[in-house]
Amino acid sequence: MIDIHCHILSCLDDGSKDLDESIHMARQAVSEGITKIVATPHHKNREYDNPREKILHCVEELNRELSRHNIPLMILPGQEPRIYGEILQDYNKGEILTLNNSGKYLFIELPSGHVPRYTEQLLFDIQLNGLTPVIVHPERNTELLENPDILYKLVRNGACTQVTSSSVTGHFGKKIKKFSMQLIENNLTHFLASDAHNLSTRPFRMREAYTVLVKAYGVGVEYYFRGNAELLVEGKTVIRDTPEKIRQKKLWGLLGKSLSKADK
Repeated sequence: MIDIHCHILSCLDDGSKDLDESIHMARQAVSEGITKIVATPHHKNREYDNPREKILHCVEELNRELSRHNIPLMILPGQEPRIYGEILQDYNKGEILTLNNSGKYLFIELPSGHVPRYTEQLLFDIQLNGLTPVIVHPERNTELLENPDILYKLVRNGACTQVTSSSVTGHFGKKIKKFSMQLIENNLTHFLASDAHNLSTRPFRMREAYTVLVKAYGVGVEYYFRGNAELLVEGKTVIRDTPEKIRQKKLWGLLGKSLSKADK
């Protein structure tokens, strides 16, 4: 199993606080069946500044430590940039790191409360530069929860998305779990990842999430997400089904009641 989103590198962001915690996280990942982790420290998010070369160096160091401790886990380089207008300029300057340094897939983190107005144009420009943007944890964005058609348009126009294992298991609440399942049902997401930060409040929960998904949709959904993770780290084209709009049942229910009253 490959986890494409994890904050296992120590002392870079709000993830692992030191090398010991990184080692403990690695052991836990192996116990869940994870063999590869794409380390994705925050970049340009609040005080975090983790350019490409810094991450590559830290990944190399952690892999050496894992080998020394005989932990059968490979760390691959990645980055979680918060969306900002100059991201392509910084990519061309060598500061932005694609997932597994493949030059193919680029994580994009949106603010938790809204979707910036320039998002659609920026994601389009990213694709013009030969990259595929992957919007991380869209299920936890307030504006997308209220208006999923925004995400539908972004996915229809070529963006990928990644949902979080703890969202699927319900650890972020029922509303976010429901939205995560709707994204899966409507072909609006392409990857499942842990976004693990530690072993207490933000652990992996990958095995638990796959159990939930297989129970709801069958084993095919597990093959789909696992296969796409492998394709991503190899820099190959991932499998994408035609996205569909999420039906707003509550709105239709209110409209139906209004129409019924009008007929009386």
